[in-house]
Amino acid sequence: MSEMTERKNPFFQPYHTPHDVAPFDRIRMEDYEEAMLEGIRRDDEQIEKIINNPEKPTFDNTIINVDDEKDGEDYYDLLSRVSTVFFNLLSAETNDEMDALAQKMSPILTKHANDIRLNEKLFERIKYVHRHHRKLTPEEKMLLDNCYDGFVRSGALLDAKGKERLRQLTEEASMLGLQFSQNLLKENKAFTLHITDEAQLDGLPETAREAAALAAKEQEKEGWVFTLDFPSYSPFMTYSTQRELRRQLYMAKNTECIHDNSENNLEICKRLINLRREIAQLLGFKTYADYVLQHRMAGNVRNVYKLLNDLIDAYKPSAKKEVAAIEKMAQKLEGKDFKLEPWDFSYYSHKLQLQKYNIDAEMLRPYFELSKVIDGVFGLANRLYGITFKENKEIPVYHPDVKAYEVFDKDGSFLAVFYADFHPRKGKQGGAWMTEYRGQWIDRKGVNNRPHVSVVMNLTKPTAEKPALLTLSEVETFLHEFGHSLHGMFANTRFESLSGTNVWWDFVELPSQFMENFAIEKEFLRTFAFHYQTGEPLPDELIDRIVKSRNFNVAYACMRQVSFGLLDMAYYTKKDEFTDDIIPFEKKAWEKAMVIKQLPDTCMTVQFSHIMAGGYAAGYYSYKWAEVLDADAFSVFKKHGIFDQKTAQSFRDNILSKGGTENPMTLYKRFKGGEPTIDALLKRNGIKR
Repeated sequence: MSEMTERKNPFFQPYHTPHDVAPFDRIRMEDYEEAMLEGIRRDDEQIEKIINNPEKPTFDNTIINVDDEKDGEDYYDLLSRVSTVFFNLLSAETNDEMDALAQKMSPILTKHANDIRLNEKLFERIKYVHRHHRKLTPEEKMLLDNCYDGFVRSGALLDAKGKERLRQLTEEASMLGLQFSQNLLKENKAFTLHITDEAQLDGLPETAREAAALAAKEQEKEGWVFTLDFPSYSPFMTYSTQRELRRQLYMAKNTECIHDNSENNLEICKRLINLRREIAQLLGFKTYADYVLQHRMAGNVRNVYKLLNDLIDAYKPSAKKEVAAIEKMAQKLEGKDFKLEPWDFSYYSHKLQLQKYNIDAEMLRPYFELSKVIDGVFGLANRLYGITFKENKEIPVYHPDVKAYEVFDKDGSFLAVFYADFHPRKGKQGGAWMTEYRGQWIDRKGVNNRPHVSVVMNLTKPTAEKPALLTLSEVETFLHEFGHSLHGMFANTRFESLSGTNVWWDFVELPSQFMENFAIEKEFLRTFAFHYQTGEPLPDELIDRIVKSRNFNVAYACMRQVSFGLLDMAYYTKKDEFTDDIIPFEKKAWEKAMVIKQLPDTCMTVQFSHIMAGGYAAGYYSYKWAEVLDADAFSVFKKHGIFDQKTAQSFRDNILSKGGTENPMTLYKRFKGGEPTIDALLKRNGIKR
């Protein structure tokens, strides 16, 4: 018998892997489509069973079945199982074949989701349960409300014509969001700055040169290659003395997806904005922002603008002073007629930071060897929550760069699987994110099925001469994504759709941004920051300089985030059809928060994945909203001690383990004892004494 007839699609059978993790080593390209189509068929079969059940609709025979509460270890949701793996890898390890399959399957999957949400018989049962149900626990009530509201927000109350129109709009939006991401990845990977003259490396630190030499070698080129991936782009913009090359790199980065080619995203963005506006208005909302904010802590457009405008009032005067100081530094070095351009900002900003605090990212790199940073981050989780991490090489991974760990709780019980994917590569989107291959839930037999979480980043790679040495900013990125992963790992809810990071989006950034606070705490740095060659600890005097320089350009950074929030809201508060040209509209939309020169021929929107393809449409303000929360929450730890286990346990019990089972403000107040205020953030940033 041949291998072809013997082999079974791994998605169709028990995985028989440690902790039932995805068998990446056994999955083949042809498995995805087959499993997705079979998963759709099984879903349809399940829905038919629910709607044809002759019994009166109840929470147990309708809502739980719709939500797919798992019924023990032999049951699994096939479509969820395969699509989770596929779409996670589409971001972390894609190729042309996967991209093509995504284009093929996305409309089919969107149609299937619409078929469920717009099924009138199914909604009638859900509506009946929503009005007549047994006494429910708070978590069950949340699930019921979410289920009912999810159907309503997906068009269940529309007439036949409205439902058909909604189908068209959502299917088109799904395809365009995918096209947006694929175009951006292709544009990002298409550009390289190839240098063969060593003199043009002037100013660059050794780590940047070695990484560029490695990139050239990987591309079988002589010399050095710089890319638009952050670990390559950022050091070049910060250290290179070659102003013309900085300009080339900056313009390449900031003109992605506006060129006259097949990767142009301008019309895609315009169409996405209009599709979302029409979806919201079809569902009875004035704007897409009104639709989104109904399920956010902010509540409405007015509160979002209040936050953004309060931040402008508090930070913009300081931001202007920061930019003026950098311009002054540039003119001091280059002459009074020197005009500061955007590609000069990082370079002269670094010069000023060096002058004021005698510190820069490269000074710290030798103390942030990745393996030691991993030990430090895991050690922090152990000190706060008592959990431990153990690498398990028996757990299959999807790329050799990925490490897989078993996580154990303080009582020794198994808590989660944790994947860490650290470095940039060809098939990986830029940026950093946390995701799950399996969420947490408690099945009907009472078995607590633990989650499989993953963090994906683009941190500095090791070279032939050196291990991976990170910047402080990269350490903060690791802590940020690790905070999200703790939210997933500590999940302890009955229903998977309410577990972990399944919370309102202006609350989801609290656990991640909270963890960033530790990055400059001396007690934390002393646990892992040792020189990779000498073993010497990071000197106290250097730590003091880090702390003093913490708020360097903090107001400028705040205005940058606020500008993105303003841009997002400008698009999604449109009541009428969006017909403007994207580039001039963008310049005007965020002008109020701008403190540096804008160039007419650059564009952020076309590469702004968060609001075009990443689920943050009308929600980018969430980062600043959550920053108010994280500063406020960390002030509790500062009061009791940053490693205080009692405070950490309260944070775990009231926030990290609860997922979306209750209103986030209720959870926050239970931890803090009151509502958050902006004061802690203003004090942390030195804006308020």
